[in-house]
Amino acid sequence: MYKNRLRPALIYYRDLTEGKVEQDRAMIEMERLLIQISFFQHERLIHLIVTVLFGLATVITIPAYLMLAEYSLLLLGALFIVLLIPYVVHYFHLENGVQELYLHYNRLELMAHPDYKKIY
Repeated sequence: MYKNRLRPALIYYRDLTEGKVEQDRAMIEMERLLIQISFFQHERLIHLIVTVLFGLATVITIPAYLMLAEYSLLLLGALFIVLLIPYVVHYFHLENGVQELYLHYNRLELMAHPDYKKIY
């Protein structure tokens, strides 16, 4: 997800906002960016839910192993930890990417409305 969709979007909007954009194009790009942000926000919510569930499963499995001394629970806990690490890394990139898209939206807003004096 990050490499296929978010990274190209970040590069596109970074290049767009670093250059000089006409007012009409900035308004069109703002609308497109809002749609992209909504898609990425949904993806971010789903990944947050999955990450939290894997974290809870890991936290529940480890004490269960200590109480029951079943090696299968230890194996399950290790599997949860191995899966949790990539989820956390992916969520980290997704969260930071969406935050950067917010910044690009704010810059486009300034380009679309030059009299808007708010500083981002």
